[in-house]
Parts: sequence; C-alpha cells; structure tokens
Amino acid sequence: MSTPDPALREQVSRIYQDHHRWLQGWLRPRVACRHLAADLMQDVFVRVLSAPDASDRLGAVREPRGYLATIARRLMIDYFRRARLERAWLQALAEQPEAVEISEQERLILLQTLCELDAMLAGLGPRIRRAFLLSQLDGMTYRLIGEELGVSEVTVTRYIAKAFHHCTLYSLQADT
Repeated sequence: MSTPDPALREQVSRIYQDHHRWLQGWLRPRVACRHLAADLMQDVFVRVLSAPDASDRLGAVREPRGYLATIARRLMIDYFRRARLERAWLQALAEQPEAVEISEQERLILLQTLCELDAMLAGLGPRIRRAFLLSQLDGMTYRLIGEELGVSEVTVTRYIAKAFHHCTLYSLQADT
C-alpha cells in the first residue's frame, strides 16, 4: 500500500478519532470477542485508506457511521465465511482415518482384490455400472440414482438386478 496523501490521512484521522470507539462498540456484540472486534475495526480503516479514490469517497460520505458499518459488515461476513470453511475443513480432517501401515502382502492382496473388482465391473455396461456404484458405494436410493442417470426408478431396479446377477455369475466362475 502506498503512502496516502496528507489530505487523505487527515480525513481518515478525523473519522478515526470521531468514530473508532463507536465502531468497536458496534462490532463487539456482533463478533462476541473484543480482540476480533479491534482487529476488524483496524481492518475497516485499512480498507478506507486503501480504497481506490479514497479521498473522493470519503468526501462523498454523508453518514460516516453508515459507511464504516457497511465496510465492517462486509469484513465480518468474509471473516465468518472463512472461519466456517476452516471449521469444516478441520472437521473433515478429524474424521479421516489415521494412516495405517500395511505389509507388502496386505498391499498385494488389496491390489489383487481391486483388480478383480475392476474386471468384474468392466463386464457391465456403463449405465449399469454407474447405477450399481451409486447404490453400493454412495448408498443412493433408486429414485435418486434415476434422477442422476435420467431414467425411471424401474429402470434403475433392472440395472441393479442385472449388476447383481452379473456379479454372482462372475463370482461363481472365479471359484471354479
């Protein structure tokens, strides 16, 4: 941020002196933390100083409190949106299972199983395979699968029945 001209610094200084206590008092109950209120209040004045044509904007302001409150409200929304996103991310991380070391033998068994599943599912048509995976892996209802695929619920029922029939035949052939 470049150094503002002396006239702008004087305008902002006057608004700050006249309204910073009011703004902090306005923010405090909305964010429930005096430190956050102080940070947001400072961010408001940084925003005022760094705005394009800041001097002209301040000159056009008739209600400084309304102007400051609008900026503060937008900063609060941004802050709470980021905080909600951060909490969701941390929750998703906390719900992840811990990494488990598996032996080379277990890794080989898993890889073979995945290859067998892939081969089994490759024998299904793409729409049947998608319906089967949505049902078995995502736990979707037949109605939702039908909406997803653009087919009726009856068609989804037929797809799933064909998939189970195919899996059963594949399993029986693999056992022999």
